[in-house]
Amino acid sequence: MDDRIPKHSLFRGMFAALLAGACASAAAAPPALAYVGNQENGTISIIDTARDAVVRTVPEHGKLGEKIQAVVVDRSGKTAFVVDAAGNDVVVVDLATGEVRSRVPVGASPEGASLSPSGKTIAVCVEDDNLIALVDVASASVAKKIPTQGKNPEHAVFSADERWLVTANENSNDLDLIDLKAGRSVALIPTSGHPRGIALLPNKHIAYVAQEITGGVDVVDLDRRKVTASIATGVRPADALASRDGRRVFVANGGDGTVSAIDVATGKVVGSANVGKRAWNMALGADGRKLYTANGRSNSVSVVDTASLATLATIPVGGLPWGVFIAPAK
Repeated sequence: MDDRIPKHSLFRGMFAALLAGACASAAAAPPALAYVGNQENGTISIIDTARDAVVRTVPEHGKLGEKIQAVVVDRSGKTAFVVDAAGNDVVVVDLATGEVRSRVPVGASPEGASLSPSGKTIAVCVEDDNLIALVDVASASVAKKIPTQGKNPEHAVFSADERWLVTANENSNDLDLIDLKAGRSVALIPTSGHPRGIALLPNKHIAYVAQEITGGVDVVDLDRRKVTASIATGVRPADALASRDGRRVFVANGGDGTVSAIDVATGKVVGSANVGKRAWNMALGADGRKLYTANGRSNSVSVVDTASLATLATIPVGGLPWGVFIAPAK
């Protein structure tokens, strides 16, 4: 080192280099993406959540399946797992090329799918066979099938520790509580009518379950295995989603085109946002500030500010969007 160079010049140069490197890394970071399965078109609309605009449709030509339902994307962002109810399988798609890598048979009429917190497993609800197919992400194969006690499981969510899986069974009006370590359902919890989407409060065994027939959500204590409260929200609720901090639960009311916000502390609806027709399955943006809801009869996705409940944007997508998937922040 040349002792004649002032030390403050060295520090200034080092700081500038570090800053330039950090800026370059930030510039190179990929955009946070939302993936929307279009049931009618058999395609995935990919949304850049920074711009709230569709940047790509996969595949560009043709269909992935005849009745697309849930879409789940692995943690690398390279592979999509697409539920095709008509094909009775999960379509494994290379997102870089749009090509189908494989098709994984799971059973009759699959619908909802959920990625485990570790990103290693996808739980697929197989309605007509009354079971959950656990798909191993790494091998793209079914690792296990677990029968449900209830009928027609439509949605499922993992607990944060991946010990439990909760399913909503629309034809028997109840929830299965599946012990993943034991590999079986250990409880059947009655609900008020036609359960659909499930919100689990962060790090708690409390579920808010959309009840399509009764027009609200049931609050379920999974440890006590019982409904402790019911909260009216709107017409034909389809999905429920908890905020990152667990203070609010959002409910998509498919029959009246709104999203309700429930304050968890008081158990009261504190506001609502107007979205599209048949508001269906939702996802939170990576930072939790925006909520995205698929509007099946409007062929769009609405973007809602989770604090103010203002509708920020409406994004045209394909026909009959089923739901939105956004990878949680790492």
